[in-house]
Amino acid sequence: MEINKVKQIHSFGQSIWLDFIDREIIKTGKLKKLIDEDGVRGVTSNPAIFEKAITSSSDYDEDIRTLSDSDKKTEDIFFELAVNDIQKACDLFDGVYNEGVVGADGYVSLEVSPFLALDTEGTTKQALELWKKVNRKNVMIKIPGTKPGLAAIRNSIGHGLNINVTLLFGLPRYEEVTEAYISGLEDHLAAGHSVEHISSVASFFLSRIDVLVDPMLDEKGLGDLKGEVAIASAKKAYEIYKRVFSGERWEKLAAKGAKPQRLLWASTSSKNPAFKDTKYVEALIGADTVDTVPLETIEAFRDHGVAANTLEQGLDKATETLNRLKAAGIDINQITQKLEDEGIDKFNKPFEKLLKAIEDQEEKVK
Repeated sequence: MEINKVKQIHSFGQSIWLDFIDREIIKTGKLKKLIDEDGVRGVTSNPAIFEKAITSSSDYDEDIRTLSDSDKKTEDIFFELAVNDIQKACDLFDGVYNEGVVGADGYVSLEVSPFLALDTEGTTKQALELWKKVNRKNVMIKIPGTKPGLAAIRNSIGHGLNINVTLLFGLPRYEEVTEAYISGLEDHLAAGHSVEHISSVASFFLSRIDVLVDPMLDEKGLGDLKGEVAIASAKKAYEIYKRVFSGERWEKLAAKGAKPQRLLWASTSSKNPAFKDTKYVEALIGADTVDTVPLETIEAFRDHGVAANTLEQGLDKATETLNRLKAAGIDINQITQKLEDEGIDKFNKPFEKLLKAIEDQEEKVK
């Protein structure tokens, strides 16, 4: 019998998470099948995913009708709907969470309101509220890795929450995120608590980098680097990961049961039709990492993906790629900051659309 190609990835120490959730995939057993047959080990969601789930299905109408009879705000109604889905998915992944090393995997992510992306206090408050509402050990609360988000990440880890740091594009910001995580663990320990149960990932967005950079490359005579800058950045991020999660400071935390904050590759579907549809997945398979992929990319990899230990291959080439960009006058840090700013907007718009759809549905049932 042929080995499942998606499942093979796990043999190299990488976990595949599904970047999608809706009620249909849960109630039809499709998500359970992905766990059993493809070895999918977690789920991520975001405002755009929930907007699509709620507006393209009648599965949520009855709950919206019920909740509209209360005095809840539209945003509160959305989170009631989302929490219900996240709880059911968490329960499906309970076996994965409790397999082998408890808490090594099996997480389901729910994001704070994108309207709070630049609000430290609001993010910290809502992260704790959502954590308590979901009330599952294997939920991760998603917080954007913006400058104001850094303190919220540290505060939330300090309160013992599992955190998925999202919207990361640049290496300097990624290093700041690792510092927030480690400091949060130290805060939690200093308050007299165990850190064994805390888990976190840092979600590094990939293909969006190439979408922005690739058009600049031809102008600079660097056409051979198309589709390579995001992968080079990811490989350099993994170098930072290995450096940060070693040494005396980290070893003290590890001795108390702390887990490293794994890098998670996000935005891994190829946006350029000239690229292989499994390009970003194949290029970054390596130990102690996560790759969150949409359903169509899982299906593509199952069909024709190549699983190999690739993450630490070509590190010299990755360094050279970023050096060539710099020499050509392309400021990657400026580009990644632009992507972060655009990313906030890209989550705000579907969230606004989602809230409007819920309001329209409420009007229909009045």
